[in-house]
Amino acid sequence: MEREKKPKRPRGRAGLIPDKCIACGARCQSACSVDAIEMNAKGEPVILIDKCIGCRKCVKICPAEALAMVYTTEEQEILRQLDQLDREAPSEDIDAEEAQLADKLAQYKGVWVYIESTDCVPAKVSWELLGVGGQLAASLGTELCAVVIGSHVEALCAEAFAYGAVKAYLIDAPTFQYYRTAPYLEAVYSLVQKYKPEVVLMGATGLGRDLAGAVATRLGTGLTADCTGLAIDERRHLLQTRPAFGGNIMATILCERSRPQMATVRPHVMPMPARKQDADGVIVREEIMLKEEDIFIKILQVVSDAAHSESIDIAGAEFIVSGGRGMMAKENFRLLQELAEELGGVVGASRSAVDAGWMPVERQVGQTGKTVRPKIYIACGISGAIQHLVGMQDSDLIIAINRDREAPIFEVATYGIVGDLFQIVPAITESIRALKAKKLKQGTICQT
Repeated sequence: MEREKKPKRPRGRAGLIPDKCIACGARCQSACSVDAIEMNAKGEPVILIDKCIGCRKCVKICPAEALAMVYTTEEQEILRQLDQLDREAPSEDIDAEEAQLADKLAQYKGVWVYIESTDCVPAKVSWELLGVGGQLAASLGTELCAVVIGSHVEALCAEAFAYGAVKAYLIDAPTFQYYRTAPYLEAVYSLVQKYKPEVVLMGATGLGRDLAGAVATRLGTGLTADCTGLAIDERRHLLQTRPAFGGNIMATILCERSRPQMATVRPHVMPMPARKQDADGVIVREEIMLKEEDIFIKILQVVSDAAHSESIDIAGAEFIVSGGRGMMAKENFRLLQELAEELGGVVGASRSAVDAGWMPVERQVGQTGKTVRPKIYIACGISGAIQHLVGMQDSDLIIAINRDREAPIFEVATYGIVGDLFQIVPAITESIRALKAKKLKQGTICQT
């Protein structure tokens, strides 16, 4: 007798949870592929029910969990019936191949963060990744581990424990004194094959991009580069959010059928976690049977980049004054330079300003430029395209100056000024100078 066919599981529609939206910059709207979301004046999403197809993309990408799936009374009844059927005969609908895949994926446990270092000096992005890695590990109910590879780098294990790791896998040998793809690939690959982590995170630096791509290829697993958001869904999948199509949309990528799930994250994208001085952990020492003569690439000379030490590191600046197409010309950036000098900061630029030749590419903020997290970010004449927002929206305080009151930049700004930047910026600069002169005068009077 033919079994009665199950009703189709309803998809529902997205809905906003009151008072939970943080106006993050229309991430949900950018994730929607059917234009079913509009933003109101408060920067909150308005769901167009007749267009929503229940794909859940907006729900998954929301950093504040302010969106949820909403079902009608009829759909709720269908869901109740389906849940009842699943409880009564859970094994009947399980495909043998899917069951085998589930067993395979279940063997992988743990969140790993690769601790990048050069001459025993760690990259700060490693500690940032331990912060977000701790959140992922808590969601998965597993442990956060560090992977430390190099020569005389055991001290980095203790530092990793201070930033949240509970275990460190250490490979310490002269062969790993300098980074070369082949030996480091063998080291990470062997560790993953032996201990089977569920998630592996690396910094999206020159070294990290090279190593992550090589490891993912050898393992035959997926890798998402330059992520701006990481989370775990109800099926233990790593939700990897990154800009796509030139920064015009935000894509959430899953690796459903292979492990480990790998992602790289740019420096300054994730917040730096608190450091716990007395934290402790377990060091697991491993050795790789790899001789120097077996490595084809040889280090003949190490050239320091000290000659470029005067170049400005915009990614590490605490105060940034950026200009966009609204600056109108290269010469006008001197207004921003004067303001930046008064603040003790640096001048940045949007992609359009760089493409126009007004600023060098190393000053570009955004998806194809630098990701920054300054204390104060002042955006002058920048409309606020997604490509730019993903590079600066996590700044502590954002001040936007633009003639267009509807510019998207105001959705992420802490303070917005609608007006002519050629009048506003000089006025701000003069005000800061006057305040500094007043304080200096008061200090001189006190000393006398």
